[in-house]
Order: sequence, then structure tokens, then C-alpha cells
Amino acid sequence: MFILLSAAIAPGLALFSYFYLRNQMSTEPRKTLFQSFIYGALITFPIMFIQYVLQEEGVFTNLFLANVVFSSTIEEFFKWLVIFVIIYGHVEFDDPYDGILYGACVSLGFATVENVLYLISFGIDTAFLRAILPVSSHALFGVVMGYYFGKSKFARNDRATEYLLLAFLAPLFLHLIYNSIISFEGHWVYLVAPFMLFLWWLALKKVKLAHQHLVEHLIEQKKFN
Repeated sequence: MFILLSAAIAPGLALFSYFYLRNQMSTEPRKTLFQSFIYGALITFPIMFIQYVLQEEGVFTNLFLANVVFSSTIEEFFKWLVIFVIIYGHVEFDDPYDGILYGACVSLGFATVENVLYLISFGIDTAFLRAILPVSSHALFGVVMGYYFGKSKFARNDRATEYLLLAFLAPLFLHLIYNSIISFEGHWVYLVAPFMLFLWWLALKKVKLAHQHLVEHLIEQKKFN
């Protein structure tokens, strides 16, 4: 059991460490980041409960609607809701790159619990594949979501609401593509590999842009001090 839990938790910790260490300008309080991770972990259970109830009630007769559209939407909505309600107005959310970290934390909290439950049910044989696909993809969706939350929080114009909307729609769109590919039978691996490469490229681009926004933010702060 210890080996299984380690295999389930390690990918999330590794991915978070990667994005945390890329922040060279400032250090976020570990307590706040840990709390964000826990919030993400906790939303796993209402999401699974809602999915279970709707499945038992036979609400969705179409598997694509159930496994791709609804699953992607409810997961990204709950993650967005946690960040918006609990973290967005937090005093520790004080620079644009913070959105990246909090988005990744919440997403990895969800992905880690989901991964633990999956490996307990289906065994450790799938641990590697899940680390490079579901866990990684959730982390990267979280980076994209967090980037737009950071843009919204520190927007000095009327685009704050637009960025908040993008914080939900951008990762949802990516999640829909990912789930659509996974739902394909047969040669889905040939589609998911280039998509994951694109997802990593996009997330790292957002990380770079968030760093640029952080530098601009710090320069502005110095002007007023």
C-alpha cells in the first residue's frame, strides 16, 4: 500500500515542485499553497458524487456527453470556483505568477486524489501512464487557468471580467480536447502524444508570460514606493 500511495502522490509533488521552483522572483507561503492543494483534493468527492448520481439516474444516454463534455466541464468548473471563491481575493495572491502556482496546486490536489483512488482500484501497473497523462494534463490545465486568474487580478483596465471567463473557458477547451482524444478507440496514443507536447508548450509559454507580468508588476510597485 505504501508503494502504491507513493506512486500515486509522487507525480503531483514533482510537477508542483517544478512550477514552484520556476518562480525566481518571490516565494509563496507554503501554508497557503498546501491549503490550495487540500481544497483541490476535497473537491474530488463532490465531483465524483455528482457523476455517480447522474450515471445511476441515467441522465446521460450518450457516452460522449457523459465522459467528455460533462466530465470536463464539472471538473474545471469546481477548480475555477475554488480559486475564485477562496484564493482570488486572498492577501497572499499578490503578484501575477501566483495564479500559476495556485492553479497548479488546486488542479494537482484534485488529480492526486483521483490518481490514488484509481490506482487502488486498478493497481500500480498504470501508475507511469497516469503520471504522464491525467496527472500532468490536470497540472497543465491548472497552469493555464491560473495564468488568466493572475491576468484578471492585476488587470488595470476593464478586461478583468474577460480574463476571469478565460480562466474557465481556456482550460475547459483543452480538457475537452484531451478527453475527446482519450475516448477514441484504437490509435488514441498517436493523437495524445502530440497534444501533450502542445499542452506543455502552451503551459510553459504562460509561465514565461506570467514572469514577464511579474517583473512589470514589481517595477510598478517600486514607482509608487
